[in-house]
Amino acid sequence: MTVVGIWLLAINGMIGAGIFGVPSEAARLTGIYSPLVFLLCGLLLAPVMMVIGEVSSYFRHTGGPILYAHEAFGPLAGFQTGWAFYIARVTAFAANLNLLITSIAYLWTGADQGITRIVLLALVCGGFTWVNVVGTKHAMRSVGILTILKFLPLVALVIFGLGHLTPEALPFAETTMPSRSAVGAAALFSIYAFVGWESALVPAGEAKNPARDTPRALLWALAIATLLYVLIQATAIAVLPNLSASERPLVDVAAVLIGPAGAILLMAGVVASVGGNVAASMFSTPRMTYTLARDGGLPAWFGEVHPRFRTPANSVIFLGAVVFALSVVGEFAWLAGMSAVVRLLIYLVCIAALPHLRRKYADAAGRSVLPGGWVLPVLGVAVCVWLLTQITLRGALVTAAFLAVGAVLYVWRRRHLPRS
Repeated sequence: MTVVGIWLLAINGMIGAGIFGVPSEAARLTGIYSPLVFLLCGLLLAPVMMVIGEVSSYFRHTGGPILYAHEAFGPLAGFQTGWAFYIARVTAFAANLNLLITSIAYLWTGADQGITRIVLLALVCGGFTWVNVVGTKHAMRSVGILTILKFLPLVALVIFGLGHLTPEALPFAETTMPSRSAVGAAALFSIYAFVGWESALVPAGEAKNPARDTPRALLWALAIATLLYVLIQATAIAVLPNLSASERPLVDVAAVLIGPAGAILLMAGVVASVGGNVAASMFSTPRMTYTLARDGGLPAWFGEVHPRFRTPANSVIFLGAVVFALSVVGEFAWLAGMSAVVRLLIYLVCIAALPHLRRKYADAAGRSVLPGGWVLPVLGVAVCVWLLTQITLRGALVTAAFLAVGAVLYVWRRRHLPRS
């Protein structure tokens, strides 16, 4: 695993479905200043990434944040981190499904309304569930097909929109600053467009020089994603002044810039990116509950394998049912926000593991640590805590409820494990 390999995993994890749905809500909260919100998110995530990059450098095998939490705080913390990862993926899955149906409605009027929306959600969930129960080969083929041309529509949008970035379209032309609460809410929501880079941590321990390569690759991925997002948001605001009212912001921007053909191209990009994200999640996420069950953290039912197809069928079916329920009752903005909140909690756990890991590994092996001593870890904690304070009461209660369910399942399973 090289710097380029880790960078590819991180950038592919970040630039995906989120940026197709985030711009309108960011514009609603902060208006013409919304491009700067994306810049703020990039700056805020930099110390978090650097610290977690150091944490990952102490391990030479796969596992990611689950491994870090288990090593520093024990099996319960490791399980809860894995369960939190599962929640983050489930809520992101449901958010992206809503975004997919909303995008389809550009060509099929009414697809995102009433019983039609529910039927389409059921068909998509049911289809991906069936594919993943039937076999791995079919599932991975669908992932490969749907992730083709992921980045091209976004780059094309920026290129066509650069001519619209006049001084009047830039933040300095606006005299009314958004409130602190609006900036905080926009930052928490916009972070959703940046999450996903943590997937690069799982195999990062296999890098030739993890202490050097991982932080470098993560920061390069963050810099490129931030630049692209700022340009996309600035273009969108300049081209579509009423961006905040759009349900499919980038599709509407493409329609203004290029016409119907551009809108269809962008919508194809949305469908491919969101579809690829959904297909990948449907393949990988059930393996988390399967593994947690095999390790004794979840009931054995989750770890059962289909007798014919040899897939974790119960975990696949459970995921499909939960995602369908959440996607029906939730909406993109709320589900995306909840996924971002859970990931911030995971980042906090990783940063909290650093003191133990430094004492155990860095001092003994003479490993190099981040410059500045504890400045960056403190900044990382401050960033996560500040963003978490922007969560609504409803979001906090639902997140706590999901985590509590995981704790109950863990305790129940441990009590029913056969004693050796």
